This record gives sequence, C-alpha cells and structure tokens, in this order.
Amino acid sequence: MKRRLLLALALSAGLTVPTWAQSNALEQLTAFQREVQSGRVNFTQVVVSPDGKKRRSTQGSFEFLRPNRFRFDYQPPEAQTLIGDGKKVWLIDPELMQASSRPMSQVVSATPVAILAGTSLGEAFVLKAEPEVNGVAWVAATPKQADAGIQRLRIGLKGKLLAAMEIVDGLGQKSTLTFGPLEVNVPLAAERFQFVPSKGMDVVDGGAP
Repeated sequence: MKRRLLLALALSAGLTVPTWAQSNALEQLTAFQREVQSGRVNFTQVVVSPDGKKRRSTQGSFEFLRPNRFRFDYQPPEAQTLIGDGKKVWLIDPELMQASSRPMSQVVSATPVAILAGTSLGEAFVLKAEPEVNGVAWVAATPKQADAGIQRLRIGLKGKLLAAMEIVDGLGQKSTLTFGPLEVNVPLAAERFQFVPSKGMDVVDGGAP
C-alpha cells in the first residue's frame, strides 16, 4: 500500500540573512504550533523519484485538531485517506478496500505530522532557521533519530501560517507539499478524525497504542 505522508524535497540556498530574520523564522514556527489549534486547507503534492526521472502530482485536503488528530484526503484517481485519531494512525485505500494502522507514538514524534498536528517539535528535531525566499520563511528540521525515515525536512511559513513543506524520505524520494489558504482555528467535527471501516473492508490493526 502506498505511503504518501513521508515525502520530501530539499532546496539549497547559498544566501545569508541577518540573525534577526533567522530567529523570526523559528518564532513563526513556534507561533504556528502554539496559536493554530485547528485548521483546514487544500494542498498540492509533488513527488520526485530519487533519480529525478519520475514525477507525479496529486491534490487533496488536510484537516487537523491538536493534539495529534488529523486527516489527509487525496483526490482520485489514486484516492487515499490518512486519519490520526489521537491514538492510532490509519491508512485507508477505498479502491482496494484495505486499511491498516500504527500506534500514534510511532508516527507523530519524528515525522512531519509532529509539525502539522503535534504539540512539540524540538523533542524529535534539531531546528535551524534558513534564508527567506519569496516572502516565505524557512526552517530546517533534522531528525534526532537516525532511523526516523526522513533525511531532510524544511518548513515554509508566511507569518504564523504554514505555506509549504519539503521533505526527503529515507529512500531519497523528494516531495513538496504546497498549501493553499489555511482556515485557522475552525470548528471541526470529532467524527472527521475517527476511522469506521466500510462493510467488507480488510483491516489490519497495527497493535495497541
């Protein structure tokens, strides 16, 4: 089953910026995690193979409610849904009628979900501000765990709002998520973050949280 959450694309920039600008990027990320407790947004995701020869683009929507509740819905023709209910993370493939889960503790702390829906980022990542590009402030996040499944991760912010995420996974696959306008602190129904299997669906539960 395809896993689309751990995606990545790293940009390099040989620019220098004042120390105050770099500090501001870290402050913007902190503000996003502290002040934005729920959100809803559409996104475009581009995935590039390690050799750069294969490229695919998908679109979808993302919702989150801190702490650790989130939902990714990818549009057809390769529709998939990823749901975090606070205890487990479910990957659902409606076409194949399959669903599998992993404990939230194994997924959130050292993955991009820690940024999007978690409560603490510094525990799992070493953070470093990078130069601002085209009005987007960038923060590089390096996993503290060598086996975290991510080589490199960059977070782009406009003010305290998430604008983009660029990731390189453990296999060298490069991806970028570009977010549209974010609806901030909107009321979201709890049912959006609960997985209820369809009749006849093949469910593989990854164990207790």
